[in-house]
Amino acid sequence: MQLSDSRRKKVKNILVTLPKPETEKSPYYELAKKYNVKVDFRSFIHVDAVSAKDFRKEKINLADFSSVVFTSRNAADHFFRICEEMRYDVPSETKYFCLSENIALYLQKYIQYRKRKIFFGKQTAADLAEVLKKNASEKFLYPCSDMAAEEMLKFMQDNGYDITPAVLFRTVCSDLSDLADVFYDVIAFFSPSSIQSLYKNFPTFVQNDTRIAAFGVSTQKAIHERDLILDIPAPTPAAPSMTMAIEQYLKIVNK
Repeated sequence: MQLSDSRRKKVKNILVTLPKPETEKSPYYELAKKYNVKVDFRSFIHVDAVSAKDFRKEKINLADFSSVVFTSRNAADHFFRICEEMRYDVPSETKYFCLSENIALYLQKYIQYRKRKIFFGKQTAADLAEVLKKNASEKFLYPCSDMAAEEMLKFMQDNGYDITPAVLFRTVCSDLSDLADVFYDVIAFFSPSSIQSLYKNFPTFVQNDTRIAAFGVSTQKAIHERDLILDIPAPTPAAPSMTMAIEQYLKIVNK
């Protein structure tokens, strides 16, 4: 990893733009302890549920779909919520196509995990290309927010799959005014919506010496579109998780 002098400054604190973990076993806490850095958590976005009443206005019949595509845990939560609110029993033969293994494993919260009906990629739409070809005749439902992850939807539409987006929750920018005078050496982003929230709260944001970490293709694209420097990309072959990517960076700048 080749770094300019301005990107080599020692990291003392990190802001992770996610809710604070519910347990102390988070790998972020292990990272903080191992490298003697302060790690704070602050969700830059939150979601509001679309009610069953409003969902009915979309005129989508859940029974019409044999497969569901999930690009986030939020999407899974709101899909099963809306099913419950509408008293729809999801058939046991329904297939699920998940953007990542973490999302696939999360489905155990709602269904019995069976490999023959749950498929997952590494983090991109293209990872699912082969398994989607084998299921080309399926009718896919795409639970999403009003700020849908366009990459997956576009990939499936461009390849001729029968996919219907269903807006089940709305992404809302959080109020970050209390961070106005707070500086972090590293800020880790996980969605384009979080980048949007940063600029909605701080329209004149200047990166300066702040190092930026970004997880996922769409998040990294949003970083580049804002002409920001992406210092810590994830996932990579050597660092499949954000914590591993940050640790690789800390090994260089905090040695």
